[in-house]
Amino acid sequence: MKDSKTLLCIGWVFPEPKSSAAGTRMLQLLDCFLEQGYDITFGTTANFTEHAVDLTKKGIQVVPLQLNSDSFDTFILNLNPAVVLFDRFMTEEQFGWRVAQHCPNAIRILDTEDLHFLRKSREKHLKSKIHFSKQFINSDIAKREIASLYRCDLTLIISEVEYDILTRDFQIDPSLLLYIPLWVESDFDGSTQLNPSFEQRQHFIFIGNFLHAPNANAVEFLKSNVWPRLSRAIPEAVLHIYGAYAKSKHLSLSDPKNNFLVHGFVEDAHATISAARVMLAPLQFGAGLKGKIFDAMSCGTPCMMTAIAAEGIFGTLQPNGSIENNMDEFVKRAIELYSNPTLWKTAQNHGFDVLKMRFNSKVFIQKLYEKINQLSQDLEAHRLQNFTGILLQHHSLQSTKYLSKWIQAKNKIN
Repeated sequence: MKDSKTLLCIGWVFPEPKSSAAGTRMLQLLDCFLEQGYDITFGTTANFTEHAVDLTKKGIQVVPLQLNSDSFDTFILNLNPAVVLFDRFMTEEQFGWRVAQHCPNAIRILDTEDLHFLRKSREKHLKSKIHFSKQFINSDIAKREIASLYRCDLTLIISEVEYDILTRDFQIDPSLLLYIPLWVESDFDGSTQLNPSFEQRQHFIFIGNFLHAPNANAVEFLKSNVWPRLSRAIPEAVLHIYGAYAKSKHLSLSDPKNNFLVHGFVEDAHATISAARVMLAPLQFGAGLKGKIFDAMSCGTPCMMTAIAAEGIFGTLQPNGSIENNMDEFVKRAIELYSNPTLWKTAQNHGFDVLKMRFNSKVFIQKLYEKINQLSQDLEAHRLQNFTGILLQHHSLQSTKYLSKWIQAKNKIN
């Protein structure tokens, strides 16, 4: 008999909360299910990495998974989970059809992390400055991602902007989506924390995983378009750049003579961000919510950011700094934020307010629990309302299933 408190999470990678917002996000979701008494198994085809969290210390069973292998069929039949959580649409493509076939009553949940097709399309259209177009859906990755969404019972969307794009521009039924952003603990109050003062802080900071294309691009943009002007205005300031998986081509961007320093991975990001006076985030493309902005707000570090960096975070509230796409204005306001203690303190308090008012963990955890309970009580009716999902589950459309079976048979012959 199926255990109603058994969860299988199929991870694209092992969670690395010290390296990326995606790692933080996955860990928050796993902790959420643990608090509800779920017995969790984390399966992945990825290798364990040096910055990954040891999930076994949380009581989570970790199992290696094989692609294009019927070993997964035996595994999931024995596990018989009540809920399967797919970490990004690629894992749903790889294993979703096997889950549907062998555990048809399991609730299938997709966590997008961000909309990959949106990020990729913005990168492709970077020179033309197109923020969003319905033409983005013409890409292969968009069709794959949206199809994956329809095949699942529920998709977790991290950004209000992305939720609006899916419901307004692509007319996806809201019953298939749930807005679950990054969050802070319900008792968070940054104004009561012993953060370093304006006078105790110095220098600028940028932080971001170098495997993530928007971050690598932003570092190059900082060096060529922002820092030369900013450094001339505040010659004593240093720009410290941190991020996991910095390669030699990234580290070689360091220019100590001009106070532009690329350090690579930092063990304690919060302590490092708390020592800086201003975070610079001139992201030129991307999607989802930016973990660097969340970290900066929780550390009381004001931000100078582009609209892409700020997307989905502030709503109608004031930002923890300034938002500018024009680089002349970006530099001008960064100088003001760095030099004016009154402006700086106001921005810091705005950040605390945003976290408390818009990203309270209690609100979103409760919504997730309620939605899963609703699905578990009436899963068949929910699926009948999703006719597009039924079509995509039909065998004639399951190209990934038959490609996988072909590879599986080929491997056995070899």
